[in-house]
Amino acid sequence: MLLTGLALPGLAQKAAPIDRKALVERHKVVLTTTDTLSSLSVGNGAFAFTADVTGLQTFPEYYEKGVPLGTESEWGWHSFPNEKGYTFEQSLRDYDLNGRKVSYAVQVKTPGNKESGDYFRANPHRLQLGNLGFVLLKKNGQRATIKDLRNLRQELNPWTGEIRSHFTLEGTPVDVITVGHQQQDAVAARVESELLKAGRLQVALRFPWPTAGWADMGTDYSHADQHKSAIAAQGKGSARISHQLDTTTYYAALSWQQPATLAAGRAHEFILTPAKTGKVLEFSCRFSPQAAPAATFAATRQNSQQQWPAFWRSGGAIDFGGTADPRAKELERRIVLSQYLTRLQGAGAVPPQETGLVLNSWYGRPHLEMHWWHSAHFALWGRPELLEKSLTWYARPDVRAVAAGIAKRQGYQGVRWQKMTDPWGQEGPSSVGAFLLWQQPHFIYFAEEAYRAHPDQATLALYQERVNATAEFIASFPFYEKEKDRYILGKGVIPAQERFKAEETFNPTFELVYWNWALTTAQQWRVRQGLARNAKWDEVLSKLSKLPQAQGVYLAAESAPDSYTNPEYKTDHPSVLAALGVMPATGQVDPAVMRRTFDLIWKDWSWDKTWGWDFPMTSMTATRLGLPDKAVDALLMKVQKNTYLPSGHNYQEDRLPIYLPGNGGLLAAVALMCAGYDGCKEANPGIPKNWKVKWEGLSKMP
Repeated sequence: MLLTGLALPGLAQKAAPIDRKALVERHKVVLTTTDTLSSLSVGNGAFAFTADVTGLQTFPEYYEKGVPLGTESEWGWHSFPNEKGYTFEQSLRDYDLNGRKVSYAVQVKTPGNKESGDYFRANPHRLQLGNLGFVLLKKNGQRATIKDLRNLRQELNPWTGEIRSHFTLEGTPVDVITVGHQQQDAVAARVESELLKAGRLQVALRFPWPTAGWADMGTDYSHADQHKSAIAAQGKGSARISHQLDTTTYYAALSWQQPATLAAGRAHEFILTPAKTGKVLEFSCRFSPQAAPAATFAATRQNSQQQWPAFWRSGGAIDFGGTADPRAKELERRIVLSQYLTRLQGAGAVPPQETGLVLNSWYGRPHLEMHWWHSAHFALWGRPELLEKSLTWYARPDVRAVAAGIAKRQGYQGVRWQKMTDPWGQEGPSSVGAFLLWQQPHFIYFAEEAYRAHPDQATLALYQERVNATAEFIASFPFYEKEKDRYILGKGVIPAQERFKAEETFNPTFELVYWNWALTTAQQWRVRQGLARNAKWDEVLSKLSKLPQAQGVYLAAESAPDSYTNPEYKTDHPSVLAALGVMPATGQVDPAVMRRTFDLIWKDWSWDKTWGWDFPMTSMTATRLGLPDKAVDALLMKVQKNTYLPSGHNYQEDRLPIYLPGNGGLLAAVALMCAGYDGCKEANPGIPKNWKVKWEGLSKMP
């Protein structure tokens, strides 16, 4: 179905399909400077390689304070040995909540226990797999620096996933094509330059040391004696290099198509030196946990040229080309590049980390409350398979065992999904994360998106057990206040707006709505399969607390009557808005009260102290309230953390230069703005009336 901004409400207009290639390619990324925030990536959703202006990772230390030149994967993880015998139990602390003791994994401050918590937060950590870059030599034999490069021009074509880079060194041109393989965790490149004949251009692979810190930019070359790397095998045009850190070993397979020799350079560095017989070198590098060969550059390029266009031709598209408002072009740019980045950085079998596969933040760990912002849009854009790939993680026995163990340890039923985790589902101790609730209903939301995409018994059978286990916790968590004959959420809660003390907080507004929606949906799943409604769930639904409000607006939480007078409470996520925006109308929210809440927050919030997904969240609320101009204004609000770099990445601050939840949230918001939601009778409900939009392949939100 294709709809236009001039459509009559609810009626499709017959029009020519969107020219998707033209749409995507008008947002090629073109760079002519060495801006360290403008590095570009290729990858496949489970592996990414981020390049500097040379098309490889030639100057990683120059970029480390911008968007660093990372090489990360889903499988590349490492733990330092637990030499002091720390136990996870040292991070557990009992809290007196609602008349009983409840155990949470937090950052205990007492000596010994603090070090234990720090260890389990930092281990395991995601690895920077290696730096693959050029060695560029000046005529005098010295290594060139980035300042020696001239005539820079770099172009990323999202349609094919190719980066083309051009520069000159002392007047000699260098041209590079960089591509990523869509099935292998591999990058390949073709370089053409007379520097090859002169012996002044080589290729180097260097293995950094993991920092095990909050961040890892892939530029720590210390501790050379504490890890091992070696050429494990070599043949004509290929080699396999092993890298061992403690008990972790992985491999880098190199392949080259022209005469060249491989030899060790500096510590943990291996240099490919081409013969001085031609001006072209084609090569590839595949990283893997087990030894595996690398495809050629030609095969990798063909793979990328086939599969990226297939992605763009699938699912949805939005074209603002007919809109006069100059903001439409920028919004369209963000939409196109956000699709590229979320497909490249976070479409694997494990929930993504907030900084994707570029650099570590929070030790490289996935945060499950962010999974909605990373991935819910895939189904709305007609690509549910990219969402469902990551749902397999929730079915892993090791992941399920930890989640069930958390619930049991705390005296609840079912599974309590972890907040800060890793591929094996382990819980990272966190004095904030342990008390978050809003990641819990996400699995039910995702399963419902899958069912809406293919409403059949097979989908119900695939997800029912996980939906049920998720709902069992949701139903057992609320505390029954006998004197008020109601169920409350808390105490022992930190809302999505992380500004409230867990031991004092109860009944956050957004979480009350999400709890209701998820439990109601879980009951629908039972009915769809001919099962009886769960009586306990119905009791909780019927007696769940009303949404807290005062002076005609919704509060952040019932325990926070000063939600809008305490300056601290007007910072971070204004998540009360998600109660009608991210969430559909459940019957709990009075639209008039939410409109007053929206107006108050729009006027008085400290927007400079928010985060990247707050702007699409606000936009979604505006759409559901019938405020299309505000929906656009929110997405394009001029605030630092709503900055979108030339690459399309959502910049936050120095320590968080990219933020994929912002990109994913943007895509969810614009899908809602165009396709609407269940029961919406207006076409393009979030698009201003004087804008012209064409869209196709999008799905309604619940």
